[in-house]
Order: sequence, then structure tokens, then C-alpha cells
Amino acid sequence: MKFIGAGSRPGQPQIHHDRVFTIPNVVTVVRFLGVPLFIWLVLGVQEYGYAALVLAIMGSTDWVDGYVARRFDQMSNLGRVMDPIADRLSLIAVAVTLVIAGVVAWWYLAALLIPDAVLLALSLYYFHGHPDLPVSRIGKIRTALLLVGTPLLVLSKLPVPGTEVYFTAAWIFLGLGLVGHWIAGYNYFWAIIRKGKKLKSGKLDVDGGTD
Repeated sequence: MKFIGAGSRPGQPQIHHDRVFTIPNVVTVVRFLGVPLFIWLVLGVQEYGYAALVLAIMGSTDWVDGYVARRFDQMSNLGRVMDPIADRLSLIAVAVTLVIAGVVAWWYLAALLIPDAVLLALSLYYFHGHPDLPVSRIGKIRTALLLVGTPLLVLSKLPVPGTEVYFTAAWIFLGLGLVGHWIAGYNYFWAIIRKGKKLKSGKLDVDGGTD
């Protein structure tokens, strides 16, 4: 089974409908609601095992909502915008929590925030909101790597022997994810500029979705 684009049917066009209440959209909202639970588990009671489990569930639902949307024709314009925003806000909120807890250094948070801050400023300048660009493959891979690496890093804080393996594996995934984050950010940077210039020149007729 393929992980990227899972659920899509050969020969069937993927159409984004003007729907709000779909199963994938509900799953996206539920996934984001896992963030405050994670924050409480880490900062409130320091239950790193349960916190890692919450992250793992959140990461798996990111794949599930995409599969259901493609498989059962529940792709929506709202979901196209809401899903990547929820992913990004979740990753940033989790990173802030881990910095406060002393699990990661501030530079990790900065590495996540800087590309997003630049893209946000550019999007507000050209579109006064979301640029609505198609999600790139590298963006999807980047998100998957970060979603795998983060719970592994949390597991490395468990007070049990052998957690060095989790720590090493976590930074392999996170390191590759950060590289992908900056590559995706670079590609989105120029995509926003190209689309923004077309919009300002009056040559843009159709909107495009982003991660």
C-alpha cells in the first residue's frame, strides 16, 4: 500500500467539494485537539510514554484522513486548507512544549518557525491570507518524517535503559525532516511569488492548496 496519495483510485479524478462536515475534516479537528492533551502530559504530569502515544495517534490520523478523503470522495476545499494548517500548528505547538520541557533546544523551534514565518509574511503580502497552493511531495515527506521523529524523541526521555536508540533514531528522522522543511519552504517561496505576481498582473484565473 502506498503512503503518499493512499486511497486514490486510478482513473478517478480527485475533486474538492464545497463541504464542511466530512469525516476527514472531523478527524483533522480531533487530531488538533490532541495538542492540549500532549502539552498537559509533558508539562503537567511528565508522562512521556503517554505523550508519545498521543503523538503517534495524531500522526496516524494525518494519514487516515487523507486516505478516507481520497477513497470515499470526501475531499473538500476546507480540508485542503485546514489539514496542512493543523499539521503545521500542531508541530509548532509540540516543538514549543518540548523546548519548555528541555527536551529540545531553541534552535529546533527556530528551524521550524523561520521558513513558515517567511511564507506567512509573503502570503499576507500577495494574497492577504492563504496562498492555496498544491501540497508538494517533499512537503508531505517532510511532515511524515517530523511526525515519526517527534514521538521517538519523547520516548527517549523515558527513565528506562536503552532509550539512546530512540534518541538516535529520532534525530535521524528529525534531521531529514528539517532538511525537507527548508527545501519545501524554498519551493513554496518561489511558488507564492510566481502566483502572487500573476495575481497582481491580472493574469491569474484559477486558484491553486498548500502544506
